Amino acid sequence: MSRPHSLLTWHTDKTLIGISGEPVTDMDYKHYVDDSLMRFFDHCERFVNSVENNKTALNEVHRFKSSGEMDTVRRKIANRLQIPYDKFTPEMAEASYFLCAYEFAIKSEISPWCNLLDKSDAQVLEYKSDLKQYWKRGYGHDINRKSSCPLFHDIFKRLNKAAYDYRYGEVVKTATIQVGHGETLLPLLSLMGFFKDEKSLTADNYSQQHNRKFRTSQIVPYAANLIFVLYECSDGLRVQLFLNEKPIPFPNLNHSAPLYETVKKHYSKLLHGCDFKKECDLPQSKLRNTEL
Repeated sequence: MSRPHSLLTWHTDKTLIGISGEPVTDMDYKHYVDDSLMRFFDHCERFVNSVENNKTALNEVHRFKSSGEMDTVRRKIANRLQIPYDKFTPEMAEASYFLCAYEFAIKSEISPWCNLLDKSDAQVLEYKSDLKQYWKRGYGHDINRKSSCPLFHDIFKRLNKAAYDYRYGEVVKTATIQVGHGETLLPLLSLMGFFKDEKSLTADNYSQQHNRKFRTSQIVPYAANLIFVLYECSDGLRVQLFLNEKPIPFPNLNHSAPLYETVKKHYSKLLHGCDFKKECDLPQSKLRNTEL
């Protein structure tokens, strides 16, 4: 089998050579970056000002670092390492936890770092990690969720377009793929009411949160994904949601694939509100205020 011909190839001297053998010139390509849809949080002044750049926004996380639970973890790990307790900081304990988790996830191996932790240690450090995401990307501050309004509206705009095309016989089987991060998914899922616990996660209620819904290792693991699927059914169009390839019911809707009209009615307040500019713009007088 012959090799396919390339239109453009790189030579070792880094000169771009065209198919004719002549150097290619005038290849200046103008482009711009528009990440406002998938990195909405970077473009939300209120979030940046009151959460991202605000030292008080994560007070619950800072308080938990000094909690009795974290103190116990530090003492146990310091004892295993045979080093003075005051030389082993909360940040070091957290680093041990993440190194253990990363190496297991990447290599599928039990890292030596895992030997420093027992199950109760890992649960405490997992809670500390969830606490940070709760207050920075989840339900902790209302603007965390509201910053994802553009992505929420974009999703339903695309679903509406597919529903319209179906209604008028212009159905084309297509898929829209958008790539983001856990920082993209957590605010959106929180905006839509997923994984909301009855009580907020705080530095004081670790013992009451063992069965919490907001558990980021399950919500946004490596390669996390969220899929909306629109189905043609005998009674109308239905929509089903998949999180990490597993079906997940919409909050307070008891059908695994409810009618699309029912879903839109369920989120009507967000669909007719949730204005990004209104939620995220700050008056000039408040731009220098970093207190919540």
